[in-house]
Amino acid sequence: MERIWVISQQAVLPMTKALLQVTVPLTLLSFSAGFILAAWAALARISNRLILKQTAAAYVWLFRGTPLLVQLFVCFFGLPSVGIQLDVWSAALITFSLNTGAYASESIRSAILAVPKGQFEAATSLGMNRWQVMRWIIAPQALKIALPPLSNNFISLVKDTSLAASITLVDVFMTAQRIAARTYEPLLLYSLAAAYYLIVCTALNYLQTHLEKKLTVY
Repeated sequence: MERIWVISQQAVLPMTKALLQVTVPLTLLSFSAGFILAAWAALARISNRLILKQTAAAYVWLFRGTPLLVQLFVCFFGLPSVGIQLDVWSAALITFSLNTGAYASESIRSAILAVPKGQFEAATSLGMNRWQVMRWIIAPQALKIALPPLSNNFISLVKDTSLAASITLVDVFMTAQRIAARTYEPLLLYSLAAAYYLIVCTALNYLQTHLEKKLTVY
């Protein structure tokens, strides 16, 4: 029991450091870039331009139809064979952003389509152009509708970042793996890693619930 306590104490600092320096920044940056991609893909798929619509549909189809782990391996281990060399951080960031964008685009697209068409027509009759209608009328309502699924995407991304350990990114999970290999206590270390993700996701779930309640007031 004393040995387990000592190992746990030794693991807390490096795992917390990995959480703050790798997992959290990777999640925030990937989701931010993914959200931009998602907004583009969603708008492209409901546009009247065939090329944009088909390009966005192909992007969503590709990244929703293939495993995230395979995408990571293709980006980090596969691309060097065609002359594209990426460091582990860049490979993880690009892959998570593209994957998040594909999934989040469906949430945004469905939210936009959920806004009654009459509002678009009414705003247009007042002299607003398509961009103004989207910016001032459709987007605020669509974002409110899309908040729950987008929040779920964000929480899932926090957990999905653990897959980056498979391409040697030293995140919370990789740190736990290294300590487990040295101490021969895999159950303890992997349980501790799970606790880190659980705490973060629980906090995010609480924040999501708070935001949803706040938005229903308006």
